[in-house]
Amino acid sequence: MPKHPLFPYQLYLVVSEASCKNKNYLEVAEQAILGGVDIIQLREKDISTKAYFEKAYRIKEITDNYNIPLIINDNLEVASKINAFGIHVGNNDISPTEIRRQWKECQCLGYSIEYIEQLQNKETEVSDYLGISPIFNTTTKTDTVTEWGVNGIKKIRDLTRKPLVAIGNIKIDNSEIVTKAGANCIAVVSSICSSENPQKAAYELKKKLK
Repeated sequence: MPKHPLFPYQLYLVVSEASCKNKNYLEVAEQAILGGVDIIQLREKDISTKAYFEKAYRIKEITDNYNIPLIINDNLEVASKINAFGIHVGNNDISPTEIRRQWKECQCLGYSIEYIEQLQNKETEVSDYLGISPIFNTTTKTDTVTEWGVNGIKKIRDLTRKPLVAIGNIKIDNSEIVTKAGANCIAVVSSICSSENPQKAAYELKKKLK
């Protein structure tokens, strides 16, 4: 997998309490880090900012302990308040340009690409990495527009030098074709969160990426 000089991460965990089901999301995050996850995003939907802050604060204690960057999904108030490494947003969230205006200390700004035309806009220009979502159909995220597939990654790779983070039903048996297509990093949810052994699942994924 080609490491991008501005985004040297290979294995990206997107975690929420719901995605961990009968497991504690904090324990899953820590086990995933021990297995080799490079960066973590906390993605919580339909909860109050106060509840989101409390969850983010608790997971940041873990990521800080292991020196792992923490990204907050779609909540600028929470991200800035806990001094997260960065934030990830989509088309229906606060715009990257507005985040840059309001949060000068943001170290990493991710932006989801759902239309090829987005590669030409100012929001892409000010973002640090692009989330290509979904690569394959997934039940984890149902509000997406384009199923990119491997050819979609190749097409986007030809049009931008930005770091590309691929997400959407990526597993150990299809991770290699995703990175060979031009993704710099793979992001996973269920491959780790639904595993009986999150540490082992992360380890096997990371080993495959190397």
